[in-house]
Amino acid sequence: MRTDETGSDPSLQEKSKYICEVCKKTFKCVSVLRRHRLIHTEEKPFVCEVCSRCFRTLFNFNRHHYVHTAEKPIKCDVCEKGFVSKSNLNKHYLVHTGEKPYKCDICQKSFVNKSNLNNHYLIHTGEKPFICDICSRSFRQAFHLKEHYQIHTGKKCHHVCEICNKMFSRSSALQRHLLIHTGEKPHVCEVCNKTFSRASCLKQHSLTHKLRVPQACKVCKKAFKGMTELKQHLLTHLEMDPPKS
Repeated sequence: MRTDETGSDPSLQEKSKYICEVCKKTFKCVSVLRRHRLIHTEEKPFVCEVCSRCFRTLFNFNRHHYVHTAEKPIKCDVCEKGFVSKSNLNKHYLVHTGEKPYKCDICQKSFVNKSNLNNHYLIHTGEKPFICDICSRSFRQAFHLKEHYQIHTGKKCHHVCEICNKMFSRSSALQRHLLIHTGEKPHVCEVCNKTFSRASCLKQHSLTHKLRVPQACKVCKKAFKGMTELKQHLLTHLEMDPPKS
């Protein structure tokens, strides 16, 4: 390897000759260095004439213009749906491929994108970070809070329970609520036949079966999902045993 008088490789010096004087990061060309310097100065020279929003790079500035024009030039070659950026198109492709790369490490449920996974985690933690500043009611997702605000503003016709007069912003929420009065539990566990009024409660209950340690019969070595099933099975052996003389 060739070296100069300082003992360093001249080719490496050539590749990194543009150095940021603030953080000492090196760049191959001066244009990239100039763009990098804007991070330190916080300068945003590209200003939108419509909304006055500022941008650090020309690329982000040009992409922002699509917000005002409603233009979506990047098309999906499967369904022709348009997108502003290539990254959004790549996320959309997962709808067609059926791929769900983001998996919950608690219940193993999979999701198309990370934001949906993060929202799902709130089911396990019980956290409801979106709080109404009028009545302090909390919600798991932002759009549920927005719908709730309509109760206070009166912008939307309410769905009212005829039994207790409780109001709901969505018809689906009213239908779920009515199950409290009727006592109906239409969601049935396939393992133990326990019934639930909500599908979400059934899903949560199903995890108890998945997390059970398999129980084996000491007589015939047959395995069962839980102790209840094993006890029921043991009765079959008692019935088969001949009476003692």
